[in-house]
Amino acid sequence: MSSEAHSEARLSLFGRLALFLRQVVAELRKVIWPTRKELVTYTIVVIVFVAVMAAIVAAYDFVFTRGVLLIFG
Repeated sequence: MSSEAHSEARLSLFGRLALFLRQVVAELRKVIWPTRKELVTYTIVVIVFVAVMAAIVAAYDFVFTRGVLLIFG
């Protein structure tokens, strides 16, 4: 075991929690956040995609329901 891993193993619960939170903040600083325009564009794309997929599933449901009712009456 490396000395760093060994020293982390000796940290208390609060020490490990503080280390975790420092690492989370460090990673969040590396993130490239979208601009407002990009965020709006991505949101619209997702909403349109979900609406199209819902329409496709609804169409399949309608067709299969009609088929089952035709076959089994």
